[in-house]
This record gives sequence, C-alpha cells and structure tokens, in this order.
Amino acid sequence: MSANNENSSFEMNGSLKHIYDAIIETGDDPVKQLSGYILSEDPTYIPETNGARKEMRKLDRDDILAELILNYFKA
Repeated sequence: MSANNENSSFEMNGSLKHIYDAIIETGDDPVKQLSGYILSEDPTYIPETNGARKEMRKLDRDDILAELILNYFKA
C-alpha cells in the first residue's frame, strides 16, 4: 500500500469513527444506519449531529465499502 493510500485510509477511518460516534450520540444503531446508507446512499440514515451527514457525503460509497472489507480481513 502506498503512502498516499495509507493517508487516505487513515483519514477515512477518522471520518467513519466521527460518524459512528454521532450515530451513537443520537441513540441509533450504527451498523444499521451505516449499512442503510451504503446500500441506498440516502443521507437521512446519517444524523446531522456534529456535521456527520456533511462529512459522510464527502466519502465515496465504494471507498467506504472497500475500507470496511479491508479492515475486516486485517482483524
């Protein structure tokens, strides 16, 4: 993995953690909310809390899915 890909991965992980925390803060299930967003790209799955929805809209769904799969197999 190149340094640029590692930086992108690090930034995406930070963004997803921020979004995850915002979903928890609203009392919703982050797995259901994130999977709903990834499948539909409907922004209402992500709360506006702490700018989470705006941050999620900056991320590409394919990149999110690739990052989640990559981290799953690293674990």
